[in-house]
Amino acid sequence: MKNIIVIVIAALVFIFATATYTVDQRETAIKFRFKEIVETDIKPGLHFKLPFVNTVEKFSTLILTLDAKPDRFLTSEKKDVDVDFFVKWKIDDVSTFYRATRGDLRRAQDRLESIMKDGLRNEFSTRTIIEAVSGERGEIMSALKQKAEFPAKQLGIKIIDARVSKIDFTDSVSESVFQRMRSERQLVAQDFRSRGLAEGEKTRAEADRKATIIEADAYREAEKIRGDGDAKSAKIYADAYQTDAEFYAFYRSLGAYKKSLGGGGDIMVVEPDAEFFKYFRNQGGQQ
Repeated sequence: MKNIIVIVIAALVFIFATATYTVDQRETAIKFRFKEIVETDIKPGLHFKLPFVNTVEKFSTLILTLDAKPDRFLTSEKKDVDVDFFVKWKIDDVSTFYRATRGDLRRAQDRLESIMKDGLRNEFSTRTIIEAVSGERGEIMSALKQKAEFPAKQLGIKIIDARVSKIDFTDSVSESVFQRMRSERQLVAQDFRSRGLAEGEKTRAEADRKATIIEADAYREAEKIRGDGDAKSAKIYADAYQTDAEFYAFYRSLGAYKKSLGGGGDIMVVEPDAEFFKYFRNQGGQQ
């Protein structure tokens, strides 16, 4: 009796194990009946199947990465460049994916790589090296992603993103590219220097003009002040002369005597009755 119970339990366990299957949260599945697809896009959870009749194949729903091997492409200038790129993709339609690739990820990646390289070959063939390197890399991959969407859809694949990670030149191309870039930078630098010199000359000319105006205004102001001072001085002299002409004449003569006879060893030959000695005579100018 005990053996029968053990056999029954074992049979139940076997039947349960062969009649059920689980799908992980990161997976989707296809159910087959003798190699014929009977159910696709099976959601995560516990599911049932007919033992020995149904088989199940599971596929990842995660975003996968195609890290392609570098390949050589020809630009519009007929120059070779080595391009390294990668693609982020996922299985979008599992039944289409299975029919196109038999569920083989390696086969799917090979076909996707071929699609992307054909697209890159077309994109690089319409661009020069400078255009491809200096700023159109994003445009290249955007156009490539758009053109690759339809053939990728036929594989049941959705392209999430595609990027060029590196562009290398062959030895024969590197020097000519760098020389051209160097020449272009030199032209830009020369243009900046020329504009700088022109701006400098303009600034100096403006500064010289302002300096000339400032000097002219200062000279005019100085002459005006000097003229006002001379006028005031003349008025003071005139007022002093009108107040006491004799005293004014005497005072000016004393100044003349001081300037003429103040130095030691000076000799002056003048007639005694000359006007210069007027105030050395008697009071009132009489001898």
